[in-house]
Amino acid sequence: MKVLFFSLLSSMIFFVGLQAQTPQKGQDEWAVPIKRAQAFIQLLQQGKYDSVETYFDANMKSALPAQKLEGMWKTLQAQMGAFQETAGTRTEMVQTYHVVYVTCVFKEGKLDAKVVFDAKNKIAGLFFVPHREAGSYQPPAYVNPKAFTEIDTLKLPNRWQLPANLSLPNGGGPFPAIVLVHGSGPNDRDETIGPNKPFRDLAWGLATRGIAVLRYEKRTRAYPNIISLTHGKFTVVDETIDDAFSAVALLRRIPKIDRHKIIILGHSLGGMLVPRMAATNQDVAGFIIMAGAARPLTQLMKEQYRYIFNLDGTLSPAELKKLHQLDSLIALVTSRDYLNKANPTEVILGAPPAYWKDLLNYDPLKYADNFRKSILVMQGGKDYQVSRKDFDLWKQHLKSDSKAVFKFYPGLNHLFMECKGTPSPSNYEIPAHVAPQVINDIARWVHQQFGE
Repeated sequence: MKVLFFSLLSSMIFFVGLQAQTPQKGQDEWAVPIKRAQAFIQLLQQGKYDSVETYFDANMKSALPAQKLEGMWKTLQAQMGAFQETAGTRTEMVQTYHVVYVTCVFKEGKLDAKVVFDAKNKIAGLFFVPHREAGSYQPPAYVNPKAFTEIDTLKLPNRWQLPANLSLPNGGGPFPAIVLVHGSGPNDRDETIGPNKPFRDLAWGLATRGIAVLRYEKRTRAYPNIISLTHGKFTVVDETIDDAFSAVALLRRIPKIDRHKIIILGHSLGGMLVPRMAATNQDVAGFIIMAGAARPLTQLMKEQYRYIFNLDGTLSPAELKKLHQLDSLIALVTSRDYLNKANPTEVILGAPPAYWKDLLNYDPLKYADNFRKSILVMQGGKDYQVSRKDFDLWKQHLKSDSKAVFKFYPGLNHLFMECKGTPSPSNYEIPAHVAPQVINDIARWVHQQFGE
């Protein structure tokens, strides 16, 4: 989910202690939320931050006072250029919350303001997320829809009952299977980013090649109030690992799946957590790391901020100030003393103290020392979020592991899609698909390691 547009944590997430309420009834339940969401953005643009606060519920007022709101809005414009206009809205229901997406046009691209309203039409959550263009998904040429069946009625077998899709090859089976594990942020089952759906590309491309693929809604998307529900006791185990293991358990129950050939594929944060998952689940036959960080997230955040600010070749005084502010926040989330004393439900850089304390105890490379399973590590050369540095660290650390395979793609970005020119956040607004070579390399590796 992201402090930066597409950074590894949360996309300007300000979601604080939501409480479930009964929705109001009315002739047009969307009229007020849409009007207020549009007015909210207009007030931001006008710099009327004190007026904006009147739209917030109590928790949001506490978490995002006028001064912080001003800093957030200026940071967005430092990254994306000057705000120009709004360009339409779309809506969705998330549990009992009315969510309005307002398309915000900046000089360097578009973001969607995801404004979440409670039953009293107060703003209970605010995200700035990648812009998603309207329109239907067009499968890439490497997908053959006649080669598999899409089952979209499944749910993960745990208390959260997350909706899931299984792309199941046609035929008798049993088939090898892959669980797709998301990167950071409240991702849907397709890991939709702008007009792109990398997880659907992977699922359908691999199912065409005889490999079943399970993908599911991320817990932070299905339950945007998850930090409140867990009273701040929220870590990557809650965000990612437990649900990945529930997905494995679901696959093991399906007759057409070979329960001895189940693989976890982790992208971005999911890839970083692969060594931890490998150490704690013996039901998984192999693992795939796609753009997984080998270094602390906080280190990558610094690099991403500096990279984006430097895209124009200079660092302005405002940008330098933001870098100093980021350094201050990182100092907090890397201080055990501070985290031990902090309010458990406080949100720092998009996550509560428990989240950061947990990550302080996790070194992906040290966990990788205990690998006993086949592993495929993949990296794009035009990925500015997780870089060649991380890929080289994996390669160096696992060089003596005969079961480790490495694939590097010079022209692909963080989504493993072709990137022309200089990598930047605006690349993700261009409709594209996961590169055919990536699909073929994964399929070949699975069949070579685990048989047809």
